[in-house]
Amino acid sequence: MPNLPNSTTVSYINNTLRVVDIVEGTSVDGPGLRTSIYFAGCAHHCPGCHNPSTWPFDAGHDMTTDEILEIVNYNDFDVTFSGGDPMYQAEALLPLAKQLKASGRSIWCYTGFTYSQVEKSDTMRELLDYIDVLVDGPYDAAQHRHGLLFRGSENQRLVDVNATRTNGIVTEWKRE
Repeated sequence: MPNLPNSTTVSYINNTLRVVDIVEGTSVDGPGLRTSIYFAGCAHHCPGCHNPSTWPFDAGHDMTTDEILEIVNYNDFDVTFSGGDPMYQAEALLPLAKQLKASGRSIWCYTGFTYSQVEKSDTMRELLDYIDVLVDGPYDAAQHRHGLLFRGSENQRLVDVNATRTNGIVTEWKRE
């Protein structure tokens, strides 16, 4: 598993998150219209990544949980965590994820980590308690196929987190 940044790289003070962008009303990061939050920081550095500007852990700007919630609540859409890789900010994301779930929102999360890698990290695993679908695995340009649903390469999976935990095996999300 890639090393996580040290505690001086990403600040978790006062529920502050490092955000590169928030896209309101997108339909490419999960079903329906969604508010996609692009978090800073990624050490995967996948060749062909479409968001390399999100790789630096100091990219973007700090936002509080309340500031992000204000945008999400204004739009009233479900939410997608993307980046960068949101799992690098898993501890700081917990308060936001808890509030989003309490308000009845669906949460999708894109990560370069595999589901099994996420399960091995206490903090990332705790964040999974609030994630409906985890789009897992690094982007692999050699496995890129046009028309893949909500993912960039065939090695990435749309993991239905609740079904996976219930079944004891990785279960992929299916469009209804």
